[in-house]
Amino acid sequence: MRIRTMLWGSSAKWAAPIALLLSLFYYYGSGVSREAFGYAPTLVSSALGTMYAAAYAFASALAVWESAHLKRAGIWTMGPVRSRYRVAWEGIVPVLATAWIMLLLPVALALGSAGVLPTPAALGPLVMALLLCVAHATIGFGVGLVAPPVVAAPLMAVLVWVLVAFSWSTDAFWMRHVSGQYPTTLMFGEAAAYTSLLPHLLLTGGIALGVALLWLPLRPWVVRGALAAAVAVICPVLAVRAVQGWEANPPLLSGRAPMECAGDAPRVCVPRASPAHVAAVRKEAASVLADLRAAGFTGTPELIVDRMGEGRYPLASTADTWRVGITSGLRQGELRYRITQAAVRFPCRRVDPVHGNEVMLWAASVTGEEATYNAHMKRRGRTFAGEEEIRRTVRRVLAAEPREQGEWYRRSLLAGCRRDS
Repeated sequence: MRIRTMLWGSSAKWAAPIALLLSLFYYYGSGVSREAFGYAPTLVSSALGTMYAAAYAFASALAVWESAHLKRAGIWTMGPVRSRYRVAWEGIVPVLATAWIMLLLPVALALGSAGVLPTPAALGPLVMALLLCVAHATIGFGVGLVAPPVVAAPLMAVLVWVLVAFSWSTDAFWMRHVSGQYPTTLMFGEAAAYTSLLPHLLLTGGIALGVALLWLPLRPWVVRGALAAAVAVICPVLAVRAVQGWEANPPLLSGRAPMECAGDAPRVCVPRASPAHVAAVRKEAASVLADLRAAGFTGTPELIVDRMGEGRYPLASTADTWRVGITSGLRQGELRYRITQAAVRFPCRRVDPVHGNEVMLWAASVTGEEATYNAHMKRRGRTFAGEEEIRRTVRRVLAAEPREQGEWYRRSLLAGCRRDS
C-alpha cells in the first residue's frame, strides 16, 4: 500500500496537526535547559522531557481507532492475501508518523536553535522513545480488536498519559525507571547509560510482544495464549528486578563533554563549551603552583581538569588529578583560589577545623588569595574560638624558611586527620 493512501485513509490526517500544535506548545512552554552550553545530550533530553507521555498516549489511542476501523471494514474475514502482521503494520505506520512528530520536532528545534548536531550519546533517549511508540501502538492495536473504540481510545490515551507522566513524581523509584519517560534531564557532560534505557524497553516492549504473539499461526490457541502471556509477564518482571535498588536518578555516564587541553605537568583541560581559555587557565595554574613551591609545597599534579563536565556526581581529586571548578571559579573571579583549594588535600574526609583552617589560610596567603579566603569564611559564618590563634600560627609559619613551611604543612595534614573515623 502506498504511503499516501495509508495516510489519507487513517485518523492521522486529522491527528497530525493536533500533534504538531501540541508539540510546539510543550516545547515553547517548557523550553530547554539553560545550562546546556550547546551540549547535545542535555538539549535532547530537555526537549523530550514533556513529550514522552503525550507521544505514547497518541500512539496508543490512534492505534485503537485504526484497529477498530479495520475490524469494522471486515478486513480480518477476508482471504489471507497478506499476513496479519503486515496489515497491522500498515495500519500502525500513520499512527507512528503522528507520534514521532511529537518527539522529533522538539528535538530538532532544540538542536537547531543551538546550532548543534546530534551525537550518538544524545540519541539514546530519543531512540528509546521512538521504539516505545511502536510498542504502545502495538498494544493499542490489540485493544482495538476487542473493545469499542469510542470507549477504548480515550481510555487508553488517559491511562498511558497518567502512568507515564506521573511516574516522574512518585516516590516508588522503580516506576520512574520502567515507565518509558527518562527520569531526569541530563546535565552538561552526562549521557544516558544503555543499562538505564533497557528496562523501559523491556517492560512496555515485552507487553507489546505478548500482544503480537497472539497472532502467531499456532494451534491450539492455548499454546499461543500461554506463550504470549509468558512473554508479557516475564519481560516486565525482569525490567522491575533490573531497577531494584536504583535511586531517583538512573545510572549515568559523566565526563562526556568534548575537552580542550593545554600544557604539561600539569596538563589543564576544560570543556570546549566553557568560556574559559585553556591557555590562560594553564598560566594561572602554573603561577599558583610556583607560589606554593616557593613556600615549600612539593605536590605536582599531572592533570587539572574542570568539574564543569562531571554532572551531578562529581569525582574526587587524587594526587595526580586535581578536579577544580575552573569555569565557575572564573565567573566568580576566584580561579586562583579554587586551584589553591585543590592543592590542599588532607588524607581523610573529616578534618579537624583548626588544622584545616590553618593549612588553608597558609596556602591562600602564599598564593595571594587571603582576601578571598576571608570573604569565604565571612560568607559562611565560619568562626572559631581559636581564630586569632590560628592567624598568629599562620603568620609565624609564613615568617619561617620555605623548607620549614613545607614540613609544617605536611605535619598539619596528618595532624588534621587524627580524629578521622
